Amino acid sequence: MARLEFLISGCGKAAEIHVLYIKKYGKLVAVCDPDEEKGMAFAKKHGCAYYYDIISFIDSMNSVDVAVICSPNGYHYLDALFALRRSFNVLIEKPMALSVNSANEMILKANEMNLQLFTVMQNRFNPPIVALKKALDLKKLGRIYSVQVNGFWNRNDAYYADEWHGTKGLDGGVLFTQFSHFIDLIIWFFGMPQTVNRVCNNIAHQKVLDLEDQGLVTMEWKNGMIGSMHYSINAYKKNREGSITVMGEKGVVKIGGTYLNKVEYADIEGYDMQVKTPSAPANQYGDYAGSMSNHGEVYKSMMDCLKKGKPYYTSPQEARATIALIKKIMNSNK
Repeated sequence: MARLEFLISGCGKAAEIHVLYIKKYGKLVAVCDPDEEKGMAFAKKHGCAYYYDIISFIDSMNSVDVAVICSPNGYHYLDALFALRRSFNVLIEKPMALSVNSANEMILKANEMNLQLFTVMQNRFNPPIVALKKALDLKKLGRIYSVQVNGFWNRNDAYYADEWHGTKGLDGGVLFTQFSHFIDLIIWFFGMPQTVNRVCNNIAHQKVLDLEDQGLVTMEWKNGMIGSMHYSINAYKKNREGSITVMGEKGVVKIGGTYLNKVEYADIEGYDMQVKTPSAPANQYGDYAGSMSNHGEVYKSMMDCLKKGKPYYTSPQEARATIALIKKIMNSNK
């Protein structure tokens, strides 16, 4: 297969990260963004064509191998569907969609068209997370008793100055936009909890955020394991912590740091939980930072799938499960 051709929908900060790897593996043909000034500037910078949206790109009888969806969360569903209907494979930033029904429709369309629907769950590549997943898969901690997840990040009012961040319809809330990676890891490690309960409020962002800015979730699994997740975007000045602590019959492990990038401690009976590679830095978005920068691994896995037929590292069904758990949490305190 020749070098692949790509389209990006959405010319925000995430798109700049994707461009780095698109240029490594293929060619950026066009970008789409309803903000003409922003879209044209992005296209000029990266030497490609500009279109108002995916529909106008398709109407011009254009084609690409992969459409990369970096538009606001609430547009992911329609952007992906338009691309799939035009026979483009799709790589979609998190969250895959804002509802399970939307995710189902995307999966059905991809299957119908015999296309790939790739999702981004880059925290699975964090070296400490890889090491913990291996220990859990090998049952080295024995029976798992409990898990605690913390996400203490900062998002100030300036972050919400655009037309979509903080809105219920296009953003979906902090569990989708900031902490969906944490939700994905909970399911990846332990499966779907049977019951969840939540307390939450909006204490510091009433003027700019439609939903909560902090919350505490409790979870219980069928096997008796319990868990909690404390999440907040109210950390003073900057992101402070992203952590997962697992307590088991034969050991205890805490992955911490700011972005799940550091082993705080790992004491497992008869097992050395080795982390063999250094952690990547966080994604930088100008005046704020995001999760660890592992998009290179995402693109490598995608290219291995498209060119060599190897399985992609995750599935749209797993991304759908993340949406389902977020919705279960959000509905638990109504």
